[in-house]
Amino acid sequence: MTDRERLLKRLDDIGQSLARTEKGLALIGLGSVGAELDRLDEFSDLDFFAIVQLGYKQEFIHNLDWLNTVCPIVYSFQNTPDGHKILFEDGIFCEFAVFEPEELRRIPFSAGRFIWRDPAFDERLAVPPHRTLRRHPVEWQVGEALTNLYVGLSRYRRGEKLSAARFIQGFAVDRIVELSAMIEAEHRAHRDVFAPDRRYEQRFPGISAHLPEFIQGYERSIESARAILAFLDEHFDVNPAMKQAILELCDL
Repeated sequence: MTDRERLLKRLDDIGQSLARTEKGLALIGLGSVGAELDRLDEFSDLDFFAIVQLGYKQEFIHNLDWLNTVCPIVYSFQNTPDGHKILFEDGIFCEFAVFEPEELRRIPFSAGRFIWRDPAFDERLAVPPHRTLRRHPVEWQVGEALTNLYVGLSRYRRGEKLSAARFIQGFAVDRIVELSAMIEAEHRAHRDVFAPDRRYEQRFPGISAHLPEFIQGYERSIESARAILAFLDEHFDVNPAMKQAILELCDL
C-alpha cells in the first residue's frame, strides 16, 4: 500500500467509525485530503471536520474513542475549543474539528469533500459561506514593510536580536508575500486564502529565489534588511526619507 493509499484508507476508516457511533452526520476531508487530492503526498496530514448531531459535540471532542478504535493514539493536544491535533501509533498525523450542523454557517473554511455522509445530512451546509477577505492597499503594505524594517533595526541596535529578526525577516517578509502578485504573475498552484505563504515557492518562483537574501538568520538581520529594502525600492515607490533612515540604522 502506498503512502497515499494509506492516508486515504485511514480517512475512510475514520468516516466509518464516525458512522458507527450513530451520532455522527458527516466527515469532510479538507486540504490535500479534500478538494485538492492532486497534492496529496507522503508528507501530508489528515485535516477533517466531523459533523455530529446537536448536543454531542463536546462528547466527541473529549472522548476520542471514535478515533482510538481506528488506530491507537499516542499523542493528542486540544489546540482549539473545537478540536485536536493527534498522532496515531503508525505515524499518521491529523488535525480535526468537531461541529454541529448550524455552526458551519458561521465559520470560515475552504471547500472540502465528503468522506462519509448520513443521507439525512443537508450537504449544502458543507459549502463554505462566501466571505470577502480584507486586502490592504499597496501603499499600506509597502509602508508597513518599511516601518517593520525601521523598528526591527532599532531593536537590533539595542541588542534585541530576536525581536529584530521577527520584524525584519518575519513581518516585513509577510508584506512582500502579500505584494507578490503585484510583481510577478502567479503560477498555477493551490492557493490557501488563509495562509498566503503556503506553496509560495510554486506560485511565485521568481520572488522565492530572493527569500534566502530576505531571511538570512538570527545574526544577519542587517543584511536581510538591506536586501528587503533594495527589493522594495526596485518594485515600489519608497519614501526617500524613510529609505535614508533605514540605511542609517544599517550603517551604524
